[in-house]
Amino acid sequence: MDNRKEGKGMKKVSIFERLPKRKITRKGFLKLCGIGAGSLALNSVLFKFAFGQEEASSGRPGKKIKGLHDLVVAKGEDPYAMTVKAIEAMGGMGKFVRKNSIVLIKPNIGWDRSPEQAGNTNPYVVGALVDMCFKSGAKRVNIFDRTCNDQKRCYENSGIEKIAREKGANVFSPDDWNVVKAKFNYASPMEGWPIYRDALECDTFINVPILKHHSLAGLTISMKNLMGICSGNRGLMHFDIGTKLAHLTDFIKPDLNVIDAYRILKRNGPSGGNLADVVDMKTLIVGTDPVLCDAYSCVLMGREPSSMSYIKQAVKYNIGKGDYTDIAKSDILTINV
Repeated sequence: MDNRKEGKGMKKVSIFERLPKRKITRKGFLKLCGIGAGSLALNSVLFKFAFGQEEASSGRPGKKIKGLHDLVVAKGEDPYAMTVKAIEAMGGMGKFVRKNSIVLIKPNIGWDRSPEQAGNTNPYVVGALVDMCFKSGAKRVNIFDRTCNDQKRCYENSGIEKIAREKGANVFSPDDWNVVKAKFNYASPMEGWPIYRDALECDTFINVPILKHHSLAGLTISMKNLMGICSGNRGLMHFDIGTKLAHLTDFIKPDLNVIDAYRILKRNGPSGGNLADVVDMKTLIVGTDPVLCDAYSCVLMGREPSSMSYIKQAVKYNIGKGDYTDIAKSDILTINV
């Protein structure tokens, strides 16, 4: 370091005068302009991220596609085949995925658990959905989740990353800067919450939770699985969680829900880890109404649907059907694969 101080006879030299004197050509000038424009664009993105100026969105419009049945319940030994047959019975993936479309498949990949531990969605269910989407003409199939444990270990040990990438899906970790703020036309505790842009900018949203016990919410199924598309401090979502999950479901409007109940966690969810808590149910539930899917799943688990705060709030806000009467009146097809 130069510790000399300026004396009275020393001339101050600006930083620009210290720069080497070079003649700038037209090509060099254009290059500098390009660098400057790129810097401005980057600064704009960083400014939005730093000061919360993200774009707002009122959510996905939702396709309101009606399947051939309200619910299809598949039972069998092979989760891949069960998924294929259940979707076919609902009318086929072509009802939901168009040619050259972008599809988001949102499984539960939140935990560093193997498929046998039933902490995450069964990888063969996800693999079957990827295959069917591409066969229906999808241009790109995206898969992500905001994990609770280490992202790399969750993606690898769940088995989802490997099988999905082998089948051509784009499996990635979401970027916390690439979000939009949720906007509602009614008072909502989710107002302004940062939602990953990739969850909104898709033509088809396929929600693929695993059915399991949850120590706080009671059960984690379709509606709870949508927490994985949220950035921000998700711990705060557990305050008034029923209303928040109901409004989040209304915001996203998943087009198709595929509930993996092949292996389920009866206790110590959502993370699990003990094989003694896992039960082989060998069931898959498919439907377009996430509230009805969750209500039916509650009954499978021996729980009252209205005991789940998010189902109760979803019914209150007319987001979906969610009580025993709705289940009894529904067209439910059960198939053995």
